[in-house]
Amino acid sequence: MSIAPKPSSALLIVGHGSTQNPDSSTPYFEHAEEIRRRGLFAEVHCCFWKEEPSMREAFYLFDSDEIYVVPDFISEGYFTQDVIPRELQLSGPTTVLRGKTFHYCLPVGVHPSMTGLILRRAREVAPHADPAATTLIITGHGTGFNANSTKAIRDQVALIAASGAGYAAVLDAFMEETPFIADWDKLAPTPNVVVVPFFISDGLHSYQDIPVLLGIEAEIGPAASQREVFRHNPHALRGKSLFYSSAIGTEPLIAEVILDLVSDFDITHKH
Repeated sequence: MSIAPKPSSALLIVGHGSTQNPDSSTPYFEHAEEIRRRGLFAEVHCCFWKEEPSMREAFYLFDSDEIYVVPDFISEGYFTQDVIPRELQLSGPTTVLRGKTFHYCLPVGVHPSMTGLILRRAREVAPHADPAATTLIITGHGTGFNANSTKAIRDQVALIAASGAGYAAVLDAFMEETPFIADWDKLAPTPNVVVVPFFISDGLHSYQDIPVLLGIEAEIGPAASQREVFRHNPHALRGKSLFYSSAIGTEPLIAEVILDLVSDFDITHKH
């Protein structure tokens, strides 16, 4: 979907960020820069829950009077339904606040095109693996961390299983609830296994915790940007060939998803 230029409007991309991991905010800035490069909006900015600029400062970033807010989050849940509306003082899909109009879009992870992005990432990381001999596992945090993120992963598993992509099996697995990602070799019936982390950034979980659970790493290492050698696929582990991708939110095409969400908002709310 192509978006008409909005030269009098602005875009705000909202992310989680991290005080512990220097890579957490990288994808958000990359998506913002790609959209900025296209000249579609008067302004494009990012704000974060755990980094600067904070959500509470976001109001002061803009000269524009109309601002589209897109949560660069993987699912609807606590952050998109409670934290962001509270911090930005949003009261519904459209909020007028001190002379500025904010349009609050759906989060990136619930957009229908995410299914295609997961399949694209899986093919990129294991280009020569026959899908008929391959299990695709989509992994996330799990537990009471966010029930909606668990649902988002299970929804993707169902969509991919029904898509005709040809994988022998498509499974969900989690860090902290069953089925456990640490049991990937027992869960997968095939010689090839592709694991795609359903996170926005290559932060603490996808680059430091999950590799240990998979058996790629013996212990938690530094962040991705602090490594001299990028991961090599496949990993010969537990009698199988394991392919591990970076987090789905690092996919450059997420910039397209953000723009689609703005278009979707206009179609739904601005008749």
